[in-house]
Amino acid sequence: MAEEKFDTLRIHGGYDPAQHHHSATVPIYENVAFTLGSAKRGEEVAQGNVPDAYMYSRVGNPTVSVLEQRIAALDGGVDSVAVGSGMAAITYSILNVAEGGGRIIAPYDIYGAALDEFETLFPKYGIDFDLVDDINDFDEVKSVIKPDTKAIYAESVANPTTKISDVDGLAQVAHEAGIPLIIDNTFSTPYLFQPIKHGADIVVYSSTKGISGHGNVVSGLIVDGGHFDWAGGKFPQFEENEFILKSADHPKHYSFIDVYGKRAYIKRIRQKYLRLMGAVLAPFEAYLELVGLETITERLDKEVATSLKIANYLQTNPHVKAVYYTGLPDSDQYDLAKASFPKGIGTVLSFELDGTAEQTATVVDSVKLFLYLPNVGDSRSLIVNPIKITHREVPVKRRAASHITDQLLRLSIGLEDSDDLIADLDQAISTAFK
Repeated sequence: MAEEKFDTLRIHGGYDPAQHHHSATVPIYENVAFTLGSAKRGEEVAQGNVPDAYMYSRVGNPTVSVLEQRIAALDGGVDSVAVGSGMAAITYSILNVAEGGGRIIAPYDIYGAALDEFETLFPKYGIDFDLVDDINDFDEVKSVIKPDTKAIYAESVANPTTKISDVDGLAQVAHEAGIPLIIDNTFSTPYLFQPIKHGADIVVYSSTKGISGHGNVVSGLIVDGGHFDWAGGKFPQFEENEFILKSADHPKHYSFIDVYGKRAYIKRIRQKYLRLMGAVLAPFEAYLELVGLETITERLDKEVATSLKIANYLQTNPHVKAVYYTGLPDSDQYDLAKASFPKGIGTVLSFELDGTAEQTATVVDSVKLFLYLPNVGDSRSLIVNPIKITHREVPVKRRAASHITDQLLRLSIGLEDSDDLIADLDQAISTAFK
């Protein structure tokens, strides 16, 4: 049988009803632990030698496992791990690659909480960041690669500027330097963009956003492409013997590479970071996310179309100074957007008012359909002023470069009627500029 396509995998991927009492929908296994049967089987399960076996829900749970396998299939990865939030996914992915110290290259124009973590928290753990102005300036990126550089990190679509990363080009730069490329694909979801197919090695998500799609789950995902070679000494954590991996099959050589080969990275995420640090995704949340995934194509097709329509409207509004949405034909990244994002760049856009901070606040206070809250990817349309809420951690000297001003508003477009959303924005902007 030919490889199943996206719309089949979003419904059936990672799930066999025959293994779950023939339930058509994924059951919610809301339990802490699983009986181990015999003493011999218990030992085999503990060593990870029994396929599709579970012992304790902090390490693995059948409901969560379906989500993990489904996302891995949709993204073209070998495996994935679900965690309790998008920030947990980012944190674990960085720690796993740079454990013991090292450097990561990343752009300045990223999610505010991630930038805060990169600049103020990770350095206290011996992990430093070389932040670049333009992640697509490959000469700039190459210039900051050092012997202890462990990875390049970028967002496929930046927050809030919607600037696109050239993942194909970044992957080539990373692999020439012998380091992996980590891509945060939150805004795009695997429906709009699949970074692994463009050369990325690790993909992270705040699946709170478009993957879930209904604003009712806080969750994160890490996906491993299974292509990067972790051997060679640059990443010793994958080559050292781990006692928990010792078994009859691996009595002497029991490192993550020896035991798991190309799945070493993602298996280490599960067994060292998820198991020991415990940012676990609960089964009910995984179930809600699976339900959200079933409609991702229809949701995003409509939301992307509405986003483009709203971006075009905003360009005609006399009180709007600039619109930041790289899906627009006059964007300087339009050619890259068409090539890499043929279904559209996503449901988030930003615009800058030609007015004062007070008028920006008036728009926020005057909208009636747009909800004022710091999230994206909801089925409801959302509005936020990044400088006050989502990107207040960004240093003042960096804000202008990312268009983070008192006049900037970020929209996340939902499933409402596009004409109603435009009318809502129009009346709110008119109110602010009376």
